[in-house]
Amino acid sequence: MDYRRIKRVLFVNVFMNFVFISLQKKEEVLLDMVASGAELGWLTSPVKDGWEIGQQAVNGSLLYNYYVCNVEKGEQDNWLRTTFIQRNPAASRVFVELQFNVRDCNTFEAVPLNCKETFNLYTSEADADIGTAFRKGLFRKVATIAPDEISDRGKMKMNTETKVVDNLSRKGFYLGFQDIGACVAIYSVRVYYKTCPATVQSLAAFPETVAGGENQALREVAGSCVKNAISEGQPRIYCTTDGEWVVPMSQCQCESGFEALEDTCQECQPGFFKPSVSSEACKPCPKNTEPSGPGATRCSCNDGFYRAPEDPETSACFGLPSAPQSLLSSTAQMSFGRLQLSWKPPADNGGRSDITYSVVCERCEGKTCQSCGEKVRFEPSNTELKETKVTVSELEPHLNYTFSVEARSGVSQFSHKRAVSSINTTLHYTDPPKVTAMHLVESSPTSLSLQWSVSHRAKPVATRYELMFRKKENDEEKASGTVTTFTVLVLEKNSAQIKDLSPSTVYLFKVQALSSEGSPGSYSIEQEFSTLPPAGNTAVILGAAIGGAVMLFIVVVVLLLRKRRRNSHTRQGPEDTYFSSPDQLKPLKTYVDPHTYEDPNTAVLKFASEIHPNHITKQKVIGAGEFGEVYRGILKAPSRKEVAVAIKTLKPGYTEKQRQDFLSEASIMGQFSHQNIIRLEGVVTKFKHAMIVTEYMENGALDKYLKDHDGEMSSFQLVGMLRGIAAGMKYLSDMSYVHRDLAARNILVNSNLECKVSDFGLSRVLEDDPEGTYTTSGGKIPIRWTAPEAIAYRKFTSASDVWSFGIVMWEVMAFGERPYWDMSNHEVMKAINEAFRLPAPMDCPSAVYQLMLQCWQQDRSKRPRFGDIVSLLDKLLKSPDSLKPIADFDPRVSIRLPSTSGSDGSPFRSVSEWLESIKMSQYSENFSMAGVVSMEQVLQMKSEDIRNIGVRLPGHLKRIAYSILGLKDQTSTLSVFAV
Repeated sequence: MDYRRIKRVLFVNVFMNFVFISLQKKEEVLLDMVASGAELGWLTSPVKDGWEIGQQAVNGSLLYNYYVCNVEKGEQDNWLRTTFIQRNPAASRVFVELQFNVRDCNTFEAVPLNCKETFNLYTSEADADIGTAFRKGLFRKVATIAPDEISDRGKMKMNTETKVVDNLSRKGFYLGFQDIGACVAIYSVRVYYKTCPATVQSLAAFPETVAGGENQALREVAGSCVKNAISEGQPRIYCTTDGEWVVPMSQCQCESGFEALEDTCQECQPGFFKPSVSSEACKPCPKNTEPSGPGATRCSCNDGFYRAPEDPETSACFGLPSAPQSLLSSTAQMSFGRLQLSWKPPADNGGRSDITYSVVCERCEGKTCQSCGEKVRFEPSNTELKETKVTVSELEPHLNYTFSVEARSGVSQFSHKRAVSSINTTLHYTDPPKVTAMHLVESSPTSLSLQWSVSHRAKPVATRYELMFRKKENDEEKASGTVTTFTVLVLEKNSAQIKDLSPSTVYLFKVQALSSEGSPGSYSIEQEFSTLPPAGNTAVILGAAIGGAVMLFIVVVVLLLRKRRRNSHTRQGPEDTYFSSPDQLKPLKTYVDPHTYEDPNTAVLKFASEIHPNHITKQKVIGAGEFGEVYRGILKAPSRKEVAVAIKTLKPGYTEKQRQDFLSEASIMGQFSHQNIIRLEGVVTKFKHAMIVTEYMENGALDKYLKDHDGEMSSFQLVGMLRGIAAGMKYLSDMSYVHRDLAARNILVNSNLECKVSDFGLSRVLEDDPEGTYTTSGGKIPIRWTAPEAIAYRKFTSASDVWSFGIVMWEVMAFGERPYWDMSNHEVMKAINEAFRLPAPMDCPSAVYQLMLQCWQQDRSKRPRFGDIVSLLDKLLKSPDSLKPIADFDPRVSIRLPSTSGSDGSPFRSVSEWLESIKMSQYSENFSMAGVVSMEQVLQMKSEDIRNIGVRLPGHLKRIAYSILGLKDQTSTLSVFAV
């Protein structure tokens, strides 16, 4: 067979759709076989009967290729080596792009035993060209090259493969192609490395950078701001192995007087300005300012126009207000030294809305004027008035007053000009003066002498007075409806002696002034004055008074003795004090303990509805309880709509006691009916497999839901969830039911995020949770959620449930964080007894944390009741602004962050280990992709850097930022809880 002819046929049928890959800006080519043409000069070994060079015209162009086809000559080891390829010192990774053909071994008449359909790619590094010296041992294998498609006799297939040669370190390298028995032709070899091209991003210039290798997936590059731009930190960006720029940090901004235009900062045009360093564009000069020159940072006000101190440089300039208009004094209220001034706003307010008014009063006699002084009063004030009226009182008659009203705005302080309107007025009294005080001058058994005073007048006129008096009715007269009549006296002076009165009698007096024309003024306040008793009755009255006092003393002593005797028989304990409100003493319904029934089955039948199992369809296992599996299912009872339910089952092989314990929870749940208590649909007891059927809560347990949605809910939403839990607990408390195991794990959440209290089988559930309990003489207790008195004395009350609710509040605001973190139960008990309380979670409203602390009062009688808690949470929800003040937060304590080491005290070995310790391991890939692979790099990160690598949720962003803060503190928070 003529093998040379076979070779020619192989290479004449060139794949006509062959296209060379064009050079991209991101690629720097080191070797291009096609571009070199006949000047290849590659070395072959052996020199004969191995690789050969050929040439073929394709589409009018001559294409050179290297080929070999010794498939029927036994074992082969044919090498083709390129010339020395100089390497860019920064390029540790290069790409080798091959285009080649391989013939199918099955197309030969007799398939050679050693026929191959692959060849190998090798590389060898060197610091200098070694010429024709060739040693196979210096080469390391890069890859086996296998075609995607192999060619047959009639149709040849062109293949393209790109391989990576990594970890290059010397000045240059060779490529070697080894044939071990294939019929193959290489048409193109292109060697290149990738670069990130020089670029300007966010006004920061970055130089062309060679892409990193596998040991440096992201290469950090420092840049510099363009001219007339600045940045707080040096601009940085990362170059990927694909030659792309990613994750720019520290954005540059144009200086004041410059704005961004494409990739440069240019001066503001005339008539425009920019006052500060920012990314904003220049703005046109505002109203009433002088036209600015190029590169202006502010626009000055025109003459007569000003900016207030609180006005920004970007605001317009304003003129002064004109004087108030139509200043008038009202005569309708001029009696008794009062008048009202009113005016209209200025015709020109200077463009501002902060107009205020001040009023000045002057008193004039002849040509001499002086300030009215402090005696004259203004209502509401005489300065900083926003209304266009004021009432002036304590004015004197027959004097000339001048009132000046000045209009001012925020820019009035910059000018000496005043915008003032004035008015003159004189008061002339026509009404009588006002009686201001009445007092007793002298009294006797049959007469009273009185005197009164009137308001001051500058020029008194003749005044008469009308005095009215009558005897005050006693109790019998009031009961019979008898009313005494007034006696009226008209007097010429401000005093009077009234005679012929009854001894020991109370009289009521009032007086008014009459004008000279006889018109009346207003009456004074009615006052009581008494006549003296007859002289002979004084001793009798004194004796009666003494006797009455003695009798009163005896009655008080008897009452005190009787009360002390009653208290000695009925002393309240602290828990009785807690349940002293009327709502709790008289509940609408009282809980009945099912264990008080001799036959527990009776309690089940009394409080739970029986369901036929045919009406229940189990769909999916959603959990496992102590007694058996829990299913999600459908309940379709006759004449009822189909509803989703949760189905608790009793596993086979149960004892009768286990069955009774299992159904006792239904006996408890069946007594409750509240929107925040899990609803019992019914039970299956009359068939072999007992079941408890409850409403289905789509979002499951609260603690898990919060962990899955960490940082995704606002404080307002979380407080709303707490309000629902508190309402459910108030209902239970009003029924005298003590839950004893209130925790976020026992709160269920539906699709509307409505929370419902569940799990009413404390002792049974706790036996399966040894880590969360502490064994005492009477059973097991969930230490982290239980009040101190319940741990020490097994004293469970609604007050101990309030303590547990405080822990639930902490769990909710901390998005399901474990209370007291990794402290042991003994450490928790010791810390609580030493007055330690859980610190405020991150971003917890101060009002919510204060309520937690109230729930954790050591004295249970001082803890709030659930009714108080519901009322307070309602107030917070009705006033969302009350949730804005945030409680003090210490990241080292509040989220239990290790400062410099893992849980075993040794330094963090990796970024992923650190992220796992703060429950943020889902971001490990983000840190890795951004090139943050060491804890030293982590310590240099800022909030903006964390956001740029893809951490978007506010809660997660803060948790990571606070953890870095804790790392920088170099102080382990474990010492805070050292026991």
